[in-house]
Parts: sequence; structure tokens; C-alpha cells
Amino acid sequence: IMSKYVARVGPAVFSKLGKWAYNMSGFNQYGLYRDDCLYENEDVAEAVRRLPRKLYDERNYRILRALHLSMTKTILPKEQWTKYEEDIKYLEPYLNEVQKEREEREEWSKTH
Repeated sequence: IMSKYVARVGPAVFSKLGKWAYNMSGFNQYGLYRDDCLYENEDVAEAVRRLPRKLYDERNYRILRALHLSMTKTILPKEQWTKYEEDIKYLEPYLNEVQKEREEREEWSKTH
């Protein structure tokens, strides 16, 4: 069922401190989303693998653009920065599913 794969837009809880930390991180100046910057452990890699082609391609485009901007020591114009309130957590539903499956496997392994 595709309905469970609805990406959350914006923060779960809005706070001025959260917005400040988001803007200080700097990744938004390259047009990246928070989910583009997650440490790629096994769970994240599996969640990325499960992304629909369109989301996967969009993610790769943002990352390649950010790498290019970083190499040229430039950032996007401010109006193109990713805004705290508009950050799309596109990977979150897939990652939650992967983590839940892993936890179930670990629990099952303990009992068998």
C-alpha cells in the first residue's frame, strides 16, 4: 500500500532553536534536504535502495549539485535554499519500515 509512504514536510515540532540549528548546519544552502545528509548505515542504505526511481533520481541530483557547489566553493542563491518549514522527509517512511523489519528480525532471532 503506497499510502504509508507519505513524506512529512517540515519539522515534527517547530522550534526557533530547531530552525536555528537547521540553518547553521549549512546543507540547506546547497539545496539538500535533511534526509540527503543522513549517515549511511545499513538501514539508511536499504531505505535508499527502496526509494521509487523518481525520488532516487531527485536525491542523486541534489547530492551531485551540492558536490559541484562545494567543489566550486559557492552556494545557491538564498531564494533556492531549502527552508526549515519546507524540508521534505522523503526517506523517513522507508527508513522507519526498514528499522521496524530489522527489529522484528532481531526479536525473532532471540526467540528461535
